[in-house]
Amino acid sequence: MEINEYLVKCFQMMRNMESIDFFAGAHELSRTEFRLLREVILEEEKGNNIISSELARRLGITRSAISQIVTKMEKDGIVNRVDSPTDRKIAYIKLSPDACAVFEEQCREANATMALIVAEMGEKKIREFFNLYDNLNKAIEKVKKKIDADKK
Repeated sequence: MEINEYLVKCFQMMRNMESIDFFAGAHELSRTEFRLLREVILEEEKGNNIISSELARRLGITRSAISQIVTKMEKDGIVNRVDSPTDRKIAYIKLSPDACAVFEEQCREANATMALIVAEMGEKKIREFFNLYDNLNKAIEKVKKKIDADKK
């Protein structure tokens, strides 16, 4: 295979993976909403609060995008903004009482979809694929570091 064919295959695989609807539950959270909810849950499990700017950093999107997503999730009754008692400029993103049920439902849906994929391909092949993926990811990280070092 030529280098360009590898690149095309990588893009096709990414597009294909992105098209899988892992989160087709009743609440129909987007991937980003699911990831946001997961981050809030992780922080609350640690006894911590999280603010929009930290969510934006972790999810790799703008604060404006986070604000829009949080507003939608507030309307859907999944999260709430709670003012900081010490700083009027800060609002924490907190779980609503229904948030854990929504998250668990979405996890069940995603797991059911993944189970279908594993059943279709076979557990052995899936494990082999992820081992190869881990090796590919290590190679990608090395190349990224080399590219970054060459830029300096």
